[in-house]
Amino acid sequence: MPIDAGTPEARSAERRTKYHEADVVVVGAGILGCAVAHALADQGRAVLLLERWMHEPDRIVGELLQPGGVEALRRLGLAHCLEGIDAIPCHGYHVLYHGDDVVLPYPAVDDAGTVRPVVQRTTNAKEYVAGGGGHTNGSANGSANGSANGSANGAAKGGDKQYRRAQGRAFHHGRFIMKLRETCLAHPNITVVETEVTKTIRGEKSSDVLGVESVTRDRETGQKKADYFFGQLTIIADGYASIFREQLVGKKPVARSKFYGLELIDCPLPPAGFGHVVIGEAEIVLLYQIGTHETRALFDVPTDLPAASAAAGGVRAYIRDVAVPALPASVRPSILAALADGRIPKSMPNSWLPPTRQSRAAGAVLLGDAMNMRHPLTGGGMTVAFNDAILLAELLHPNRVPRLDDAAAVGDAMAAFHSRRKPLSSIVNVLAQALYSLFSARGDDDAQLRALQRGCFAYFRRGLSDEPLGMMGGLIRRPPLLAYHFFSVAFLSIWIHGVEVCGGLLGLWKLPLVALDAVLILWRACVVFLPVVWTELQ
Repeated sequence: MPIDAGTPEARSAERRTKYHEADVVVVGAGILGCAVAHALADQGRAVLLLERWMHEPDRIVGELLQPGGVEALRRLGLAHCLEGIDAIPCHGYHVLYHGDDVVLPYPAVDDAGTVRPVVQRTTNAKEYVAGGGGHTNGSANGSANGSANGSANGAAKGGDKQYRRAQGRAFHHGRFIMKLRETCLAHPNITVVETEVTKTIRGEKSSDVLGVESVTRDRETGQKKADYFFGQLTIIADGYASIFREQLVGKKPVARSKFYGLELIDCPLPPAGFGHVVIGEAEIVLLYQIGTHETRALFDVPTDLPAASAAAGGVRAYIRDVAVPALPASVRPSILAALADGRIPKSMPNSWLPPTRQSRAAGAVLLGDAMNMRHPLTGGGMTVAFNDAILLAELLHPNRVPRLDDAAAVGDAMAAFHSRRKPLSSIVNVLAQALYSLFSARGDDDAQLRALQRGCFAYFRRGLSDEPLGMMGGLIRRPPLLAYHFFSVAFLSIWIHGVEVCGGLLGLWKLPLVALDAVLILWRACVVFLPVVWTELQ
């Protein structure tokens, strides 16, 4: 329905399209940019959403949305963006550890998203499938449903409440992005412009950010011209390769490895509907279905890995000769078929960038991967982004901050944003970094790390997975609970190692050695966990 030219909406649209002025300028129409633009526009703010390239992106990350992210998407009014893109339900994780395995479903939640306070029995893949927890459909991975213990979707009663297993979603990143952009394009308070932002615009008498300068290609002539966009507030969400990060927060991300991705066609991958984490003699491999016929395989390749060097044949040779033999036999043909095109697989750096308080430039804030990144091992990035959009919109609501050019009010809101996002973001960040440090140890690496690996797997095998999976899924936001489970794993690791070393009553003379190893294992756990926690306390 066309907007009446005399209405405030029409005048606001003209202001955006003709004069390039709005309440908010959002740089980057990715996950965070689209979400925050939509959230602010729903509050009546006029929004200019700027994107360098409006074509469908082709990336190998941002493909798994945890249950907490699905709920955040619903709260943002964007749940429909998961429809019509062949999104696949995800019910948890299947961990394969040196030939053994365990299935870790997401915990059961009630309608309010509260996790059921009951620990569920944990099974391996064979028991899970046999118990009705999932099946393969022949050509694709199928669906997961069932009853009681092995259920991914099944409902269960707890007291007077009805509980259901939480679900995430996996999909092609580009399809999801295009649905988000389509929603923004249709919003009456958002004007989307395809333009390449190059720098911020500062005031003549102050350093306040007034907007951004960009380069826009004329659709008729194909010529590029300088363009300018002004807003009371500029929100920059230009992704992991941000050109504004150093200017606004003064930090650089650290990347210890890259993920190389392959798309597998009709790959049998039981149990169905789970993200698969393979930990063995090769580096970490992730496998998860992103469409009816497509499965993503991600191979972690640390920087300067000798087995992936040019002298050893490069990344393709590493995947073929080292990673593939460490994977389940059912997966290997699909991976070899995907390698047959002769090209180097797409890659993305696995970056670590702790969150930063933002006070360098009034009038601008940095969000999303431009401001905070963690290793994508646990797939929590989009969940953090959508929850950040909800929180930011709440703190900048017109009832709280009537004018976004009120630097003091926006500064107070951003200070609150930094602290109030931590119950979720700190858990996701610490889990991602700590688990990667823990499970990336190989061969003759740190003996204490390998003891912690065994303890972590044993912890899950004992059925103690509901709360850890609830935290990983963005459903539980209690950082002290994360510390409790992490050090519970550490003490279980010490116990298992002690039993292995002593081997029975005749080995009690080895107790002094066990005591020394216990101290070293506990110390190693602290080295893995506490430095990352410290960054989250800043």
